Amino acid sequence: MRFIRPLCIVLAAVSFQAVAQSWPSQPIRLIVPFPPGGTTDQIARHVQPLLQQSLGTQVLVENRAGASGSIGSGVVAKSPPDGSTFLVVFDTHGVNPSLIPNMPFDTLKDLAPIMLIGKSPMVFTVHPSTPYRSFAELLAAARAKPNGVAYGTIGSGSLAHLFVTLIGKQAGIEFTHVPYKGGGPLITDAVAGHVPVAIATVALFAPHIQSGKLRPLAVTSPRRFPQLPEVPTVAEQGVPGIDAEAYWGLLAPAKTPAAIIARMHTEFGNALKSPGVNEKLTQQGVVMTLSPPEEFSRFLENEIARWGKVVRENKISAGN
Repeated sequence: MRFIRPLCIVLAAVSFQAVAQSWPSQPIRLIVPFPPGGTTDQIARHVQPLLQQSLGTQVLVENRAGASGSIGSGVVAKSPPDGSTFLVVFDTHGVNPSLIPNMPFDTLKDLAPIMLIGKSPMVFTVHPSTPYRSFAELLAAARAKPNGVAYGTIGSGSLAHLFVTLIGKQAGIEFTHVPYKGGGPLITDAVAGHVPVAIATVALFAPHIQSGKLRPLAVTSPRRFPQLPEVPTVAEQGVPGIDAEAYWGLLAPAKTPAAIIARMHTEFGNALKSPGVNEKLTQQGVVMTLSPPEEFSRFLENEIARWGKVVRENKISAGN
């Protein structure tokens, strides 16, 4: 009997290795639950050709936008757990369970975490045509005229939306929220000056800040961000004690075999660490994390609890 347990372990290891080596046997879909042009879409398209090469199969990036990313996430949650479908998410993933009533899937139970890809602080930006030269001036304008300052985000319930809600509550200021359907549409209007103030990740806005098309006013991290050392934090400019960082993650349908999860973690991580991709994303402001599945699972649980409290206390819904 003493040989049974070691034999079981050996057989399990052989089975695990066999599944990992035989996968994939069909094309793979990377579902991006936002329109083209945003950082989530960019990450998927950066790694796509490298995944095709390392996995030896076709990898398709599919944009399934809508409902703060929950439509695309639902597609993956309901897909067969056979390693043919994966999901690249943004920070709305941890907010949607509280924001959207009666979602047709369970964020924690119906999706299997693979890795926390990375994080990035958000940055308040304004079009150069606006009079705002500092975040303090922006707050003063909003205080002088309630709802007179409009700001754009990637959507209702996004981390940017919740962060500004917290600022407004603490500072006693009312802003007008202009939700977009993803980073691509937001950046188009921000650069064109159609929305005077925009808040999103440094990763999304970095090229346009560098070109002078957008003026940065404040970052949302607890300390100044090395890539924008001259840009003060929100706390430095009159609203202490509030900070937040956006994030990106990779998931699969629940019950996807552990061997496939492990190999996808390795191959996706290798693609992100490749010199070309790593340099592009780092320059944009993505701080790579590449966490193991268990750590990403704990991170998501904490995010859902933290921001769910903000949604409930401020009575935020998908439409405001």
